[in-house]
Parts: sequence; structure tokens; C-alpha cells
Amino acid sequence: MLDQTFLKELQKYINDHLEVLIVEESMSYHKSFKMDVILESISPIEMKEFIEEKRKPVLREVLFNYIDRKGVTDSDIYKKALVDRRHFSKIRSNPNYRPGKNTVIALALALELNKKETGKLLSSAGYSLSDSDTSDLVIQFCIEKGIYDIHQVNEALEYFSLKPLGGLTV
Repeated sequence: MLDQTFLKELQKYINDHLEVLIVEESMSYHKSFKMDVILESISPIEMKEFIEEKRKPVLREVLFNYIDRKGVTDSDIYKKALVDRRHFSKIRSNPNYRPGKNTVIALALALELNKKETGKLLSSAGYSLSDSDTSDLVIQFCIEKGIYDIHQVNEALEYFSLKPLGGLTV
């Protein structure tokens, strides 16, 4: 059970981050118009070279690198993340498979990754934690506080009437 002090601190964290977002949104509108003009002048070859140069490892590579570095077994991680063995096997065997964001977050929590490592894992699957999404702010807060137990994180999400991280029930 999460205590009142924790929940008040979590509420303040979310409010502080949502206020900053409103200011940033108004500043970003003018930048998007310039991008449309720039995109018309880029050649497909230039874009292909850029992609090849900038491409980062896919989720499967990043995930199993973290598992190896932490010295844990696959089963330790998928059980702790409440991910079905078959689903985890699909992640392992198919480099093009991209699980849902909540699954990747659950895996990051199971691995007890810090905020930067979690960002890297999410990015490898095409996701990120946003400062404009209350659910993402709850996840970030829990990670910053070292709360990696998926059940406690789900309690914090449910406190704000947010959808809990999916997966198996134990």
C-alpha cells in the first residue's frame, strides 16, 4: 500500500511537469511551419544515408544486452514483468516485432533500469516517456524513486484512475 506522503509527492510531481508542458507547446508551433519547407529540398538518397548512419539497435538487441549485463535469466525478467512466456519468446525470436509500450515499460521495471536506461529501451521500440502524459509521469516518478515492483507501480497508476500496466496476474 502506498502512503499519503508518497501520493502527495507524486501529485506535485505530475502537476509541476504538466505546467511546464503548456509553455513549451506554445513555443513549438512556429518551428513546424519551417520544417515543411525544408523537407521539400531533401533527396531520397540523402535521407537513406542519414537513416543508415543514425539507426540504433532494435528492442531485441537492447533488451537482451540489459538482461546479460544484469546477469539475470530471461524467465526471471518475464515473470517479474508479468509477461507471458510465449510473448517474451516472440520478442526474442522476431527482430521486427514491436510489443506495446506498456510491455516495454514492464520489462524496464523488471530489469530495474534507471530513467536513462528506460528511455533507451523504450526508444529502441519506438516509444518514449512523455512529460505531457500523466501515466508516463507516474512511471517516471516511480523509476526516480526506485520503485520497480509492478504491483506498486500499478497502485500508483490506479490512484490517478489510470490504466495499469498489463500482463499476467499473479
